[in-house]
Amino acid sequence: MTTNSPSSSAKPAGKTVANFDEAIDRVGTICSKWDDMEAIYGVDPQDGISMWVADMDFRPPQAVQKAVEAMAAHGVYGYPGEHTAYLDAIRWWMDNRHGWTVERDWIMSVHGLVNGTAICVDAFTNPGDGVIIMTPVYHAFARVIRAAGREVVELPLAERGGLYHLDWLNWQELLDGNEKMLVLCSPHNPGGRVWSARELREIADFCKKNDLILVSDEIHHDLVMPESERHVVTAKAAPDLADRLVTLTSATKTFNIAGAHIGNMIVSDPALRAKLAAKLAAGGISPGLFGPNMVAAAYSPEGAQWVDALVEYLDGNRRIFDEGISAIKGLRSMPLQATYLAWVDFSGTGMEPAEIAARIAKDAGIAANHGGTFGQGGAHFMRFNLATTRANVVEAVKRLQAAFSDLQ
Repeated sequence: MTTNSPSSSAKPAGKTVANFDEAIDRVGTICSKWDDMEAIYGVDPQDGISMWVADMDFRPPQAVQKAVEAMAAHGVYGYPGEHTAYLDAIRWWMDNRHGWTVERDWIMSVHGLVNGTAICVDAFTNPGDGVIIMTPVYHAFARVIRAAGREVVELPLAERGGLYHLDWLNWQELLDGNEKMLVLCSPHNPGGRVWSARELREIADFCKKNDLILVSDEIHHDLVMPESERHVVTAKAAPDLADRLVTLTSATKTFNIAGAHIGNMIVSDPALRAKLAAKLAAGGISPGLFGPNMVAAAYSPEGAQWVDALVEYLDGNRRIFDEGISAIKGLRSMPLQATYLAWVDFSGTGMEPAEIAARIAKDAGIAANHGGTFGQGGAHFMRFNLATTRANVVEAVKRLQAAFSDLQ
């Protein structure tokens, strides 16, 4: 068993870090996860369970709340100035949690990592170029690639032993030489896979061989299950790839502050940074006032304690959900190494994707992501967000078992 925690994050005796069992009513709070579920999935938020979009039903650490309250108490919201505390908090976190030394001038702020991915596509490719993704994978990648007039090139992951694996034997022949970039999801969403240092090295070699820029989206890097292998930063696994590597990170997934719309492009190579900086300048993109202060508060010893407690809670939810899913004939939940997103295979039911989705939404009253939106290989899967109260997870399992009870 490995740990993802620095010694400074030891939980103080007798101190309650967070109450993740607290039921927080998010309906009517301009909340996509709960307020949009009826329009998208036909599930009434009053009696349904929202398990789709990837944010959590938990409040962030008190340090974050205090930072926001202090800003509100001050009451002046003018243009923000320098962000030294924000940059140094990122550097501290990467060093203490991931053993990665980052310099201030390597960090460029964007409005979230979908925005960061789009900026990279714009900076390093031209209309008509191919951009590679390993599918099934986070659906926003394909969306921004297509919106930019680039071609989505899908390399289907191989499933062996219940986990996704890189499929080098078949991938090279799928390329036509028009590809200019590979977007990596590490840890993998939706499969929850933690890529090993060896696998990351293989990806780096593939990018070198095919002259590709590698954009490594590592937004889930803090959300690794206790018994899983530790997340390895791609920049550490392949230090010689610096001249073609952009690492995307953000505190927003870790601390449930996605509404702050802030993330980082971390690039050590000056030439790559210059190209990205030009796109940021052309788009007038710079950090807002609230986001940097929230991140600076989160990336702290208190934030580290909170994340350790969060991961333990998510692991408990994972165990309950997986046990419940395994009791349903024809269903299989992919072993979750990281993220809080369960990837469930319904192919054993013999049902078509439309019937699977209908049973989950209409019969179980659960809003969950349709697997087909994640690309090749996802059609008979559904993705369930486990970052909600234990009571919601237990209830969701009961509802799913009832919705598919005819299979027992």
